[in-house]
Amino acid sequence: MERITDYIDYKEAGSLPGLFELRIKKNPGKTAFRQFDEPRGVWVEKTWRDMNRDASCWQGALENEGLMPGDRIGLMVRNSIEWVLCDMAALGSGLVVVPIFIKDSHDNITHIINDSQLRLLVVEDSDTWEQLAPIHGRMPMVTRVLIIRRFKEAPRDLRVKYYEDWLCTDDSGVYVHDVTLDSPATIVYTSGTTGLPKGAVLTHRNILWNAHVGLRAATITPEDVFLSFLPLTHMFERTVGYYLPVMAGSTVVYARNVRTVAEDMLTQHPTVVVSVPLVFQRIYERVIDEVGKTSPVKKLIFKMAVNIGYGAFLHRQGRGPWSPFHLLNPLLYAIVGKKILGKMGGRLRLAVAGGAALPEYIWRLFVAIGLPVIQGYGMTETSPVLSCNREGNNRGDTVGPPMDDVEIRIAASGEIIAKTPGTMKGYWNNEEATRAIIDPDGWIHTGDIGEIVNGHLKITGRLKQIIVMSNGEKVPPDRVEAEIKAMGIFENLMVYGEQRPYLLLLAKPLPDKLRQFAAENGFAYEGEHPPHGGKFEEALLAAVNARLGGFPGYVRVKRLLLVDESWLPENGMLTTSLKLKRHVIEEKYRKDMGKAYAS
Repeated sequence: MERITDYIDYKEAGSLPGLFELRIKKNPGKTAFRQFDEPRGVWVEKTWRDMNRDASCWQGALENEGLMPGDRIGLMVRNSIEWVLCDMAALGSGLVVVPIFIKDSHDNITHIINDSQLRLLVVEDSDTWEQLAPIHGRMPMVTRVLIIRRFKEAPRDLRVKYYEDWLCTDDSGVYVHDVTLDSPATIVYTSGTTGLPKGAVLTHRNILWNAHVGLRAATITPEDVFLSFLPLTHMFERTVGYYLPVMAGSTVVYARNVRTVAEDMLTQHPTVVVSVPLVFQRIYERVIDEVGKTSPVKKLIFKMAVNIGYGAFLHRQGRGPWSPFHLLNPLLYAIVGKKILGKMGGRLRLAVAGGAALPEYIWRLFVAIGLPVIQGYGMTETSPVLSCNREGNNRGDTVGPPMDDVEIRIAASGEIIAKTPGTMKGYWNNEEATRAIIDPDGWIHTGDIGEIVNGHLKITGRLKQIIVMSNGEKVPPDRVEAEIKAMGIFENLMVYGEQRPYLLLLAKPLPDKLRQFAAENGFAYEGEHPPHGGKFEEALLAAVNARLGGFPGYVRVKRLLLVDESWLPENGMLTTSLKLKRHVIEEKYRKDMGKAYAS
C-alpha cells in the first residue's frame, strides 16, 4: 500500500475540489472509500484514481445540464460513494451543494428546494421520489431529478432520470473551475425554535480551515479507517468524517445503515468513529446488561478494570497520582477492555463525540477500557467545530478548549459567543436572521449558556429552549407542544427528551375529553380514572403522533406520563404569562419520568 507522508495544507489546496485534486495526484492507487454493494452482496472500494474517473463523468453530465458556477444542486441521498462523487463533481464545477435530510417533512423539503432555488435534485431511489409525490409540483425551478438506485421503472416525469442513464462517458478527470477559498461551497439548512429552516452559507475556506485545525487537535494517520454512519447532511459528519479524512489521506467506509453499525464494525475494523452520544449509550447499556448476567467474580473483575483503568487514565493525563494497582491495568485490559473493543472491530483507537452531551459516566467507561472518546462542540453556522478535547487533555465533563484560531467568550448573559474563521457568510436570503446571530463585531452568538473551567468550555444550558436528544437531533418543544395541544385532550402538557433517545409527553388531561377519547376507541372508563394498560396508552400515543406527522421522523412521542395536578402560576408551574417553567416541572416529575423511561 502506498504510504502518505504528509497532510494537505488547506491553503495549498485552495478549495475543496483543490483538496480532492491534490489527494488524487499524491495517492492515486490508495483506497479512498468503501461501501456495501447490495445487489452483489459484497463490499467494494474505490481508489482515488477510480474516484477521479467516476467524478469526471458526473462533472461532464452536470455541465451538460447547463448548470453554471454558483447554481445550487440538492443531495437527498444516504451516505455513499455516490454522495461523494456528486459532491466532488459539483464543487469542481463551482456549484453549491445543498444537502437535504431524507426523512425531513415535506414542508421543510419544499422550503429548502425553493428557497435555495435548486436546479437539480439527486435522490436516493424510486421510493424516495415517490414519497415526495405531494410536492412534485411545488419545485418549479428543478429541471432535472436524478435517482441513484434503480428499483423500478423510471417515473414518467420528464425531469426524472436514473443516474446511470444520465452520466457521460468522459473519464479524463475532474478539473477545477475558478473556485476560491471564499467561494460558497454549500448551503446547509438548520432548524430553529420557530419558523422554517435557515440556510447557512459556508465557504470553501470555512470548511477546509475547520478540517485543518481538527487535524491539529487529534492524531489522524493515512492508515486510519473511518466508519461513517452519521448523516452527511450534518456538518459534523461532513467536515470531521469526510473532508478531514481526505485531508489526512485516510480511508472512509460507509456503513450499510444505522442498524448494521455493530456488525459493520466487526467486518470493517475501523480505527476511528465519529458519533453522537446515543451510539455510545447503547454500547454502554449492552455492556452493563451483559456484565449483570455474569458471576459475582466476573462482576468484581469488571469493576476493578473500570476503576483501575480510569485511575491509570487520570495519571497519564497528569490529573491523578500513580498507584501500584495500575500495574494490573494491562492484565485487566486483556480480560475486560480487549473483549469489549473486540466487539467493535478490535482496531478502534479513537472516537469523536458531538451533537449532544455525552454523560460523564459513559465517557468514563470507554476511557477506562482504553478507548479515548473526545467530545467537541460547535454548530452548523461555524462549519461546525468550535472546541474539542485533546487526547492528552481530555475531560469528560467539558467539550474541550477552543480550536486553534478560535476565540470563545462568555457574554454577560452567560451566552457562549465565538470568533472563528469557520463562521458562515450568513443565512441565505435572510439578512435579518444573520444580523441576529452575528453581531457587528463579528461575534457569533451560539444561544448556549456555558462557562470556561481550566481553559475548557462547559455547556450548562441554552438561552432558547431546544431539546437536544441523545442522538443529536434537535426538537423545538414549543412547536411540538402547540400541535399536541390542538388535539383538545390535554389541559397542560410538556414534551421532554433532553439527552434521551426519544420523547416523553408529560400531560394533565381534561377528564371529559379523555373520557370521550376512550369511548371512541373502545375503552372502558371507570370512575374518575382513565383506563390502565398498554393498549390505551398505545392508542393515545398513536393519536398524538398522528398530529406530529408534519415533523421529521425523529419527532415522535414514545412514552406518556399522565398527571393529576393542574399547572398554574399559583403553584409555580407557569409564569404569569402562562408559559411553562420547564425546570420547575422537570424537577417535580423527575423520578416519575425516570421510571417511565426505565419501563
